[in-house]
Amino acid sequence: MKRKKGVEDFNMSEPQFLIDIMNRHRDWCTIICLIGDGQEINVGEAGLDEWINALSKDFNEWDVFYSNQIVKNKNYINNEEHKQWLKHNAKTVNDLHLSVSVRSFRTEKLSKFVHGILDNEIKEAKELYINSLKNDYPIAITRDFDKAKQWLKTKARGNERYGVIASSGGYRLRPYGISIKTNISAPIWFLNDKEDVRSSYYMEEVATEFDIQGLELDWTCVCWDSDLYYKNDIWNYRKFKGTK
Repeated sequence: MKRKKGVEDFNMSEPQFLIDIMNRHRDWCTIICLIGDGQEINVGEAGLDEWINALSKDFNEWDVFYSNQIVKNKNYINNEEHKQWLKHNAKTVNDLHLSVSVRSFRTEKLSKFVHGILDNEIKEAKELYINSLKNDYPIAITRDFDKAKQWLKTKARGNERYGVIASSGGYRLRPYGISIKTNISAPIWFLNDKEDVRSSYYMEEVATEFDIQGLELDWTCVCWDSDLYYKNDIWNYRKFKGTK
């Protein structure tokens, strides 16, 4: 609002602002929110909690309907007070949960597998991979970057696309020729052919999680640094700053 509209002291969150606009209707209106978990990936993104915060404080007269997964799955809401507000002030409609991912139509269990790894539920993740995923989503792990790139080339068939992606916090991948600070051109990286050194096929330019939102490759080399590492049976999180 400050940059595009010149409003210096704008103090509303995005959900609060959107509901406020729709609240101006004299008769009625409906807001439908399609919500995926794990969306708070950037500074200032508060996710679903901010919607409930706006509804509970400023728009109590609205009728709210939600899926039971919103309160059952810990990846959606972090604030316990918000969960309690939903239970007492909104209505559960189980059919509102869209259980099958259209983007991963070959298996609806891929996201569950990823959550199992990140939530440190190793047994469940292992069973999912062995029983449901390994044929459609083979995974290999190596510390040899050249070997990883060669593996991708041997796996891709026909017009299947491959490329290298890395954590935006992986600053110390530079010694291996993986620079996450170099900005890619998404249309070129995702669409140009194997002869273009800027395309994903060449595996020279690396995309981060911010570059690939809503876009997919068929085969990926996923590189991560010590900003996320596994030690003593738990995940550890770090941020590289300066020289440390």
